Amino acid sequence: MQSYTIGQAARLLGVSPDTARRWADAGRVATHRDEAGRRLIDGRDLAAFSVELAQSGADGTGEEDAPYTSARNAFPGIITAVKLGDVAAQVEIQAGPHRLVSLLTREAVEELGLEVGMRATARVKSTNVHIDRS
Repeated sequence: MQSYTIGQAARLLGVSPDTARRWADAGRVATHRDEAGRRLIDGRDLAAFSVELAQSGADGTGEEDAPYTSARNAFPGIITAVKLGDVAAQVEIQAGPHRLVSLLTREAVEELGLEVGMRATARVKSTNVHIDRS
């Protein structure tokens, strides 16, 4: 099981390390200590917490905008779900407030060793983008 330091978790959640530390101190996300005494968050716990944050509609920091960017259409985040079919697979990534879903081959998922709680980056390329007014 992959674990993340407070700083790594903060980057994946799109918040400052101080915010991630406060959340851990408040018990919003479980931590444990490694041999060196560093606080770590299990990947599955971080994945569940990232989904909870996104569903709440806020970044939890009290700030209006999360400090997230999509430089070159890359969305670094954490895998929150992997659904395998006989040939195809569906992988969900929570990248800060953004939930991205990718359909790919089962073989690709297995070759990459993708599983819930792992860091991953969704790269988006599109020749056709639609924008609807809210």
